[in-house]
Amino acid sequence: MTKVFIDGSAGTTGLRINERLAGRSDIELIALSEELRKNEEARKEALYSADIAFLCLPDDAAKEAAALSEGSKVKLIDTSTAHRVNDSWVYGFPELKGQRDKIKESSRIANPGCHASGFISLAAPLVQLGVLDSGASLSCFSLTGYSGGGKKMIANYEADERDALLDSPGLYGVGQQHKHLPEMAKISGLKNPPAFCPVVAPYYSGMLVTVPLTGDDISAGIEEIERIYSEYYSGENSLVSFKKYSGESTLYAGSLSGSDCMEITVTGNADRILLISRFDNLGKGASGSAIQNMNILMGVDDKVGLVCRRDG
Repeated sequence: MTKVFIDGSAGTTGLRINERLAGRSDIELIALSEELRKNEEARKEALYSADIAFLCLPDDAAKEAAALSEGSKVKLIDTSTAHRVNDSWVYGFPELKGQRDKIKESSRIANPGCHASGFISLAAPLVQLGVLDSGASLSCFSLTGYSGGGKKMIANYEADERDALLDSPGLYGVGQQHKHLPEMAKISGLKNPPAFCPVVAPYYSGMLVTVPLTGDDISAGIEEIERIYSEYYSGENSLVSFKKYSGESTLYAGSLSGSDCMEITVTGNADRILLISRFDNLGKGASGSAIQNMNILMGVDDKVGLVCRRDG
């Protein structure tokens, strides 16, 4: 029986992880009372007692929790931004070439960011296979539901008398300093981060990440890119899959809400290509990915305890 502790179980990601783990017979959850969940000694004891711990905390608190666990045998999966570009931690996107084995052998896993997951899933394979230059100047448009902003944003959007501006999509991170940018560049193998346009819209969950390319950006056409994605994400344990564009006039960001899987699509023409990733910001963009990493550490099938509904 694997003992699991969720440090920060009251947050959006922690609650979703707890929900996904409910009823699993191969896991014993270590729980702290409301009075003790922020008590340092109680948290340290829980970390030392656990085989695997999820850090569902703000960055500084995640770093403190990692320090608290020093000397223990616990394997940490950090869902914050704190360790994603730290070379002492393994980046937890197992579908990337060679990454699964690194995760399996590590005790420190940095869970990917939601926007970053969509961008990396599209850019990294093309850079790795040499059809997209590492020096390319890319852009990225990413649409997300408001649950990605955590409890405070959820409360704002679901308030009875919410600000009327929240009825429309909101562009944020306009200063090009978004916290996901360092991992988007590093993990994709790019020399520079993309020009990034994240947008939050008035629906609960789901993401649609788009990377536009011109024929000058890439040395492959649509059919070759489709072949690359289809083969790259063909592993039986992959939560990412390629779906050939079927001609629908509108792609919806909420189409995979509630699912822990991700779908990759390619559209456009010889001059203008769109690389598109659809998934749930709370699924493959957060808790689903974290549980997948936990399953790998446990040596069980990636999809155990996860919901992998595909679009259509």
